[in-house]
Amino acid sequence: MAAQTSAKTPTRTRPQTLTRHPYLIMQTPTTAQLRTAMEVLTKLGERLNTHVEHSLMQLSESQLDAHYAGRIEAGAIEQTSRIEAVAAQLKNWRDELLEQRKQCVGHHV
Repeated sequence: MAAQTSAKTPTRTRPQTLTRHPYLIMQTPTTAQLRTAMEVLTKLGERLNTHVEHSLMQLSESQLDAHYAGRIEAGAIEQTSRIEAVAAQLKNWRDELLEQRKQCVGHHV
């Protein structure tokens, strides 16, 4: 039996797809939108901490619940770290956009 070659197209996006569907191109957010996203992440972190505190208060002082409390706290720390990392990335992006804006204004003056 002869080996058949596959005629599949590559999985990467073709340039003509973006030409036909310009809405697929992500627009750069404004600095205000990035600031809003950072605020949302801050609120999410606060909500997470509140939920963890409430969950821990509901537990008894048994050995099993102490183990469960440790798992809750470890999960909260991990999630909070992720939230803080994304917020830091957004802050860096916002700072870059502000710097680009300053440079553009400087060139136009």
